[in-house]
Amino acid sequence: GKIDEEAVKKYAYLNIVGMVGSIDNDFCGTDMTIGTDSALHRIIEVVDAIMTTAQSHQRTFVLEVMGRHCGYLALVSALACGADWVFIPEYPPEEGWEDSMCVKLSENRARKKRLNIIIVAEGAIDCHNKPITSEKVKDLVVQRLGFDTRVTILGHVQRGGTPSAFDRILASRMGVEAVLALLEATPATPACVVSLSGNQAVRLPLMECVQMTQEVQKAMDEGRFVEAVRLRGRSFENNLNTYKLLSHKKPDAELPKTNFNVAVLNVGAPAAGMNAAVRAAVRVGITEGHKMFAVIDGFEGFARGKIKEISWGDVGGWTGQGGSILGTKRTLPAKYLEKIADQMRTNNINALMVIGGFEAYLGLLELSAAREKYDEFCVPMVMVPATVSNNVPGSDFSIGADTALNTITDTCDRIKQSASGTKRRVFIIETMGGYCGYLANMGALAAGADAAYIFEEQFDIRELQANVEHLTEKMKTSIQRGLVLRNENCNENYTTDFIYQLYSEEGKGVFDCRKNVLGHMQQGGAPSPFDRNFGTKISAKAMQWISKKLKETYRKGKVFANTDDSVCLLGMRRRNLVFQPVAELKNETDFVHRIPKEQWWLKLRPLMKILAKYKTSYDVSDSGQLEHVAMHSPKEAETGAI
Repeated sequence: GKIDEEAVKKYAYLNIVGMVGSIDNDFCGTDMTIGTDSALHRIIEVVDAIMTTAQSHQRTFVLEVMGRHCGYLALVSALACGADWVFIPEYPPEEGWEDSMCVKLSENRARKKRLNIIIVAEGAIDCHNKPITSEKVKDLVVQRLGFDTRVTILGHVQRGGTPSAFDRILASRMGVEAVLALLEATPATPACVVSLSGNQAVRLPLMECVQMTQEVQKAMDEGRFVEAVRLRGRSFENNLNTYKLLSHKKPDAELPKTNFNVAVLNVGAPAAGMNAAVRAAVRVGITEGHKMFAVIDGFEGFARGKIKEISWGDVGGWTGQGGSILGTKRTLPAKYLEKIADQMRTNNINALMVIGGFEAYLGLLELSAAREKYDEFCVPMVMVPATVSNNVPGSDFSIGADTALNTITDTCDRIKQSASGTKRRVFIIETMGGYCGYLANMGALAAGADAAYIFEEQFDIRELQANVEHLTEKMKTSIQRGLVLRNENCNENYTTDFIYQLYSEEGKGVFDCRKNVLGHMQQGGAPSPFDRNFGTKISAKAMQWISKKLKETYRKGKVFANTDDSVCLLGMRRRNLVFQPVAELKNETDFVHRIPKEQWWLKLRPLMKILAKYKTSYDVSDSGQLEHVAMHSPKEAETGAI
């Protein structure tokens, strides 16, 4: 009786919207929870550091990562560093795992591999639900093999540190989505969770998600482990299948023999994660029974005959390497068509896998146009997008863009510290990307910048003036620093120098200015967990497509493929990974500026402005609708999620 009638009527219902923040990624219904990517960053930093010491001392390391009830962190970090063995609660090892693990470790040593890494989730169990601890694993290795073995328990390091670029953007997008969900809610709307499916924000009923999350634990308790993996969702299942595919080489006698030769090459500028993609392609190709060939230095190297067979062991330890080990060139194939055709004939190449940026896309268009003249190009060809610029049509993401974004975000964080130390300072930062504003725009969103100038959204002197005025007002508040990002080609006249001079002049007496061109550091560095994982999975999928196409196009003793759908680009489109004929993507491409005509991330432009306290409107047409938690079929795990 403490609440009066009036209030009861006025507040008759309560709408609830949730977002999941958990490093374990243990919530059913979302591909990624907020915080997971940052935790993976911490783990991978440690693994990379341990790899160098393990290699020099020829040691075995047992790494224990968090995840009492969920093996996501263990599984993805094992996938991202090519660990020898991984223990997770959802997929306990079979009876007799002690023997098979020791055999695997000693085989690796015999193959001259100087280090072994075993990753253990803290909740790891065997098939009788008995815990498998990192100490137990260490003792086993020491007793059976006598290897010098060390245990490292990562503990709360995984929860700390600054958030990764992916987490900042994910959390910002989810925050917007949650508010929209509340604004659209009615008394009848059930409590919902805002989550991520592929690259798409979706809304799911909270109770269904919770129920499904509890089902996983129940399945594990009752020993129904296949079911537990399925309940975790397609992203988890996809990770597990890829890990199994890439970590254990079958004995040669058990491998099928297809007599097909498949060549892999890198084209364009280097991008972090290319090597992970090459490794996955080579290993999946060998598992499918093909002979794999590596082309050195792109199409130019191809024309010069720089091509050699590459084995399972040759690509060991490649996932964590930045740049391009095979070597990559921007040269297009058009001027070498005859020589490349000769090389394809000489080496009897039956399929091509090209990992690269916009040049790779143009290269495939040129090769398919040359099919009329050269039969050698009538083979299945697939492209996997890899470029820091993220400017390839047909894909929301490309390998390397996440690493570059993290580099930009880290640098901006440091610059902001320097700016807030000196007070009243504005930094103008120039990013790469050609004409594509992805890095500038997303970098600005992740770093909390005040403005981002990009080619896709034309701006004039009035807008520049408004930005200066906005910053002048900001300097009167407690936050006396400014950050402005500019894409290298956003405008030929409003150069970085021009904007720097304009801001310096207009801000006289209120703030001073500094400029910083980030340059090629954006192409380098060790690949981020996202790029390693994305590169590995997308490339493995592309290789499976090649195998399927080779079977379909093999007639009378030779491969002959001359249809449009035999030259494809594999891209992430909203929720799914899709193969798209490059010929069909022509209409979606602005060839002059080397960018797609439509880009999904432009919808996030207003969000950056709102966060920088500009008054602007936000387009809600793309907001998620309430859906039900779908139980996917095992087949569906292959179609999609990263």
